[in-house]
Amino acid sequence: MCGVTGIFNHPKAANLAYLMLFAIQHRGQEGAGIVSSDGKNLFLKKGVGKVGNIFEEKEIKHFLCGNAAIGHNRYSTIGHSCLENVQPIEIKHLQDQIAVCHNGNLVNAHLLRKELENHGNIFKTTVDTEIILHLIIRSSKETFLEKLIEALGKIQGAYSILILTKEKLIAVRDPLGVKPLCLGRLNGAYVLASESCAFDLIGAKYQREIEPGEILVINKKGIKSYFLPHCQYKCQKKAQCIFEYIYFARPDSIIFGIPADSIRKQLGRELAKENLTTADLVCAVPDSSNAHAIGFSQESGIPFDQIFIRNHYIGRTFIEPEQRIRNFGVKLKLNPVPSCKGKRIIVIDDSIVRGTTSEKIVRMLFSKGAKEVHYRVASPPIKFPCYFGIDTHKGELIAKQLSLEKIRKKIGATTLSYLSLQGMYQAVEKFSLSAKDFCDSCFTGKYPMPIPKAIDKFCLEK
Repeated sequence: MCGVTGIFNHPKAANLAYLMLFAIQHRGQEGAGIVSSDGKNLFLKKGVGKVGNIFEEKEIKHFLCGNAAIGHNRYSTIGHSCLENVQPIEIKHLQDQIAVCHNGNLVNAHLLRKELENHGNIFKTTVDTEIILHLIIRSSKETFLEKLIEALGKIQGAYSILILTKEKLIAVRDPLGVKPLCLGRLNGAYVLASESCAFDLIGAKYQREIEPGEILVINKKGIKSYFLPHCQYKCQKKAQCIFEYIYFARPDSIIFGIPADSIRKQLGRELAKENLTTADLVCAVPDSSNAHAIGFSQESGIPFDQIFIRNHYIGRTFIEPEQRIRNFGVKLKLNPVPSCKGKRIIVIDDSIVRGTTSEKIVRMLFSKGAKEVHYRVASPPIKFPCYFGIDTHKGELIAKQLSLEKIRKKIGATTLSYLSLQGMYQAVEKFSLSAKDFCDSCFTGKYPMPIPKAIDKFCLEK
């Protein structure tokens, strides 16, 4: 999760970075921050909570000065939920100032941190993003670009990084392209964001994705593209996160070159082909499953209806940092309409991770008088932890602990079925995408890179 935004060469850079953070608020709700540059100094403002509760108009107008800025929405995977860990992280070194924010997770962060601390480096935070800064500063290379490339050569994992100095904005995407990052234009300004929906809000035009392994440097002279040395100008192997299509991204975003909404509808169609049953209506677990449910309804011919009313003042329960918050959040967020009484209902959910949401949804429907509740999941069972930016651990994954029938009994559904791995890839291949270009490790346990053995213990401690 997490979301990043950036803009260069616009007189209202901080304001636009702020607006783009609103558009990608769904990617992180624990904190947000903006760093701006006027060419001489960097200015930082960050806070815990959602974007609208952190920034004031006078701060954006008079304090976050300059024509360049980066912003970040935080969803913690490594590091506690506290102000110190909110990004961007900004440091002063010699005569320079550097600010960094990133979406992703460094799988060798614990090893690098230990090594750096043994060499005397002092950390202000517990997040892996700070490690990138320390590696840049420690480099003996001459130019900033060379220092950055050397630092990137030491980190492993998923990362879409934005770096702001006094004079330039740099965007980096990891060699496998796990996390999304895209480039847009707004008149004479360059804009960057995790998702293209951020461009729509400010009237910017989507240009393209940052390529896997690409380093994009933007300054007063314009824009220049480089590639990490081992990428040989363009990476051949990709491991794009398939969960961006299933859940993370807003449906109106272009992700990995394809609108997320189109993929989700096709996932719903494939789910209907594999797991159809007799019912009166199809409904979605709003909002992330709406498109899946529409696709299921279109393929099955069973009418789609709005059964759950969502309180839109409540955030995404899946990405809340604590289980006790998730448990209460589901009931606070969703409530079924009385007209479900006596109906046979097919509920479409994008995924089941911990089982918190699905169990409460089934109970709510039966409490309102539903006759049958058939739970259908538009992704395969999640059986393995993600080490690339999602806060899941082995002990939390219900599909890892229980059989399909035991999960059905636990959530209380009349029937339960998931989309197969083959069906998932049939959906993406409809759009000329290749299954080999995606990371599906949360379903298969096949990780696109080596995972250090101590990482589970490290993640749980953090």
